[in-house]
Amino acid sequence: MKKIHFLLFSASLAMGSAANAQLQIEIAGVGSNQIPVAIAAFADESVAPDKVSAVIRADLERSGVFKVIDAGQVISDRDAGSINLAAFKASGADALVVGSVSKQPDGRFAIRYKLMDTVKGGEISQMGGEVQPRYTRLQAHRIADDVYEKLTGVRGIFSTRIAYVKADSGAKRYVLAVSDADGENEVIATQGKEPIISPSWSPDGSKVAYVSMEDRKPVVYLQDLMTGRRNVISNQKGNNSAPSWSPDGSTLAVALSKDGNTEIYSVNSGGTGHKRLTNNPAIDTEPQFSADGRTIYFTSDRSGGPQIYKMSAAGGNATRVTFNGSYNISPRVSSDGKTLAWISQRGGAYSLYAMDLASGQELRLADGATEPSFSPNGKYIMYATKGGGRTSLAVVSVDGRVKQRLTTKAGNIREPSWGPFMK
Repeated sequence: MKKIHFLLFSASLAMGSAANAQLQIEIAGVGSNQIPVAIAAFADESVAPDKVSAVIRADLERSGVFKVIDAGQVISDRDAGSINLAAFKASGADALVVGSVSKQPDGRFAIRYKLMDTVKGGEISQMGGEVQPRYTRLQAHRIADDVYEKLTGVRGIFSTRIAYVKADSGAKRYVLAVSDADGENEVIATQGKEPIISPSWSPDGSKVAYVSMEDRKPVVYLQDLMTGRRNVISNQKGNNSAPSWSPDGSTLAVALSKDGNTEIYSVNSGGTGHKRLTNNPAIDTEPQFSADGRTIYFTSDRSGGPQIYKMSAAGGNATRVTFNGSYNISPRVSSDGKTLAWISQRGGAYSLYAMDLASGQELRLADGATEPSFSPNGKYIMYATKGGGRTSLAVVSVDGRVKQRLTTKAGNIREPSWGPFMK
């Protein structure tokens, strides 16, 4: 069986160390039926470390769902009652974002916003809160999330985080980094001289499981992003790889070769209670829990070449899921349980595919793709891709209409994992 994810990573650094290179985002394509939204500059936003209205604008533009219109003026949320909404409607906007920023005596910033309906008139939503200076950008992302949800009915993902591996093979340095979904506020979770692969977020967003080769064999570790501590989750005989969390955070599925053949096992999040779930002469690897935690999707070559299968989370008989193409790997399931994403090699090229699990209909989303990861709202997929002599990250909407590319000036970026919604 060709190359089914086994590699890994190394030594620990406490969360909070700033990485030097930030990700840059390029946007290509837009969604169908874009929602026109006008965004006004927030009153007094220059007092804050980040220009709140600019962050909101960038978030909404990046989604591909909105046509962002510059309101051309500063409008405070306090003046919302006197706004001539008809004038904004005449300019083509269906909604208007206004707000204000003020510095408090304790050094925090009060950030408030309102979302106005220019078609029916009146207020759609509002939000207010006081945050420390370092969280002004996060608060702007939360406002963008609110705009996205109120106008689409789908939860926004701008305030979520992503994890990825930055590799400089020449210097033999591998970094597991975490950043905001837009690539800003990057910090180093851990780093070392051995490869890092397969980061997987815990459902509460406080930890990341990953695999390291620092002991000259694949071992699954758990990194606490708040304390910087890490624990061994699985260091059985042979290879320990491909960790995946159950939705309730109590269990991880892993691929182990401790009995000679690579099989799927479950292990408690504390690193105890290994239980074998598959029993087949073929290689079974890359397990992924379904959204409800009842099913595990995985890759197996039991049919002669790698294909995607599914079975009960308790183990037992497996059912084949993919039939088109002779090489299908890296299954991922959307948070609503409706869509399966995976990598398929067809015609000599690796491409990202998505399948509607109810109908079985497939859609090719991107070529030259590996290592897919769904956004927590299930509307976007991040993946690794090669171009210009290096590996970078890209994002595509599940309908294939919106594409983004995340690049950095230093090294290669790969192994993306999109974090969960934060409470």
